[in-house]
Amino acid sequence: MRVIPVETSAATLLVTKLPEVKVKDRQTGEIAVDPVTNQRLMTLELVFIAAGGSDMIKVTVPEQGIGEGLAMGAPVILSGLVARPWESEFGGRTRHGIAYRADAIMVNAPAAVQG
Repeated sequence: MRVIPVETSAATLLVTKLPEVKVKDRQTGEIAVDPVTNQRLMTLELVFIAAGGSDMIKVTVPEQGIGEGLAMGAPVILSGLVARPWESEFGGRTRHGIAYRADAIMVNAPAAVQG
């Protein structure tokens, strides 16, 4: 499936739901892990504000990539954000969407003023 890099330098990203462990199978409670690094995966929700509009997005990040100090409403920076279109069929109904994945997320602290 195609992976599309997402440019965030002109966007404002704010935390709307703090990271939680991603569950792969809700029936068994199996936790999702990265197939390459075997790290647990986390999901969090953000508001993505750019070009005069905003969207809510859910982003998956490896547990090691979760930065310190994340809080509700905090402005953040995402490293390596990509979008993956997906489509699945279940019970005769087709569903589709976009899955977002980032390598890391960190609080976007303002630069210190030199004086």
